[in-house]
Amino acid sequence: MKSKLNLKLFRLFSAILFAGMLCMGAMPAYAAKIRVVTTLTDLADFARAVGGDLVEVNSLATGVEDTHGVPMKPSFVPIMNRADLMILEGFECEHAFLPALLEASKNPRIQRDRSGYVDCAKGIVPRDVPKSTEHYAGDVHPYGNPHYMLDPILAKTAITNIYNALVSFSPPYQAEFTRNRDAYLAKLNAKIVEWQEEAKTLKGVKFVSYHEHWPYFAARFGLDYFGTIELRPGIDPTPRHIEELVTAMKAEHVPIVVREPQFPEKVPKRIAEQTGATLITLPIMPGGVPHTETYIKMMDYIIHTMVAAVQGKK
Repeated sequence: MKSKLNLKLFRLFSAILFAGMLCMGAMPAYAAKIRVVTTLTDLADFARAVGGDLVEVNSLATGVEDTHGVPMKPSFVPIMNRADLMILEGFECEHAFLPALLEASKNPRIQRDRSGYVDCAKGIVPRDVPKSTEHYAGDVHPYGNPHYMLDPILAKTAITNIYNALVSFSPPYQAEFTRNRDAYLAKLNAKIVEWQEEAKTLKGVKFVSYHEHWPYFAARFGLDYFGTIELRPGIDPTPRHIEELVTAMKAEHVPIVVREPQFPEKVPKRIAEQTGATLITLPIMPGGVPHTETYIKMMDYIIHTMVAAVQGKK
């Protein structure tokens, strides 16, 4: 009931703001730069890398939010109203906030199935497509787990989708977009080699996390994703679930508990203390913790922190 009330209030505020824009003549006008809005900060980083000086990029998220529930702000409406491209993670990751924002934006260019609506999941084979989407299963994603960006190989598909959207929107600048993309991919590919070498010590290491953010990451770097603290996606753990998880972790000697900064520390900390595991906090998008402002810095942080935690257990 509360979420429905918040949505109604958001739509009311947005309507008032949009009416004010009309009165002031603040309708979309030609701008020298391509106006890009992204849902999440990793996408913003990629758009800036590929677009260079030709783009103006705004991210709805700052990095500290839940990717599924970025708070809707009326200030987003004029930004999206003027946008040329709306770039999203896809697999319905943003289903809780993006549809209402698109409706409020009154911008035909960026609506679903229009050329300005850029779904970066295009070309990604999803993991964990649910057999059931019934309510009891939690806040499941009917198209599969959307957290593919934590696999840097799959992140290159998102970069390609962003590149294609920019070229389609502004063909005269294709050569510049191509140079920018190639330069960034060269840097990213070098880091991937580095990460894969460093992550050799993570092969087979078991870990749990609060939310199911990590299946793509675990598959890429050879970790054993043991389970989640959440009972099911979006459903807080029960005392019985915590007790069963602790027992299983002790039996299997699970050494790592990952807490994403969007979730309180209390329960992950208690589980780590009861099992003797090391508790680490890892971001799920750039800006989630200090010194992770870019995608590469974020992945550096994740790999380094994971490796340090494992080595500390030896």
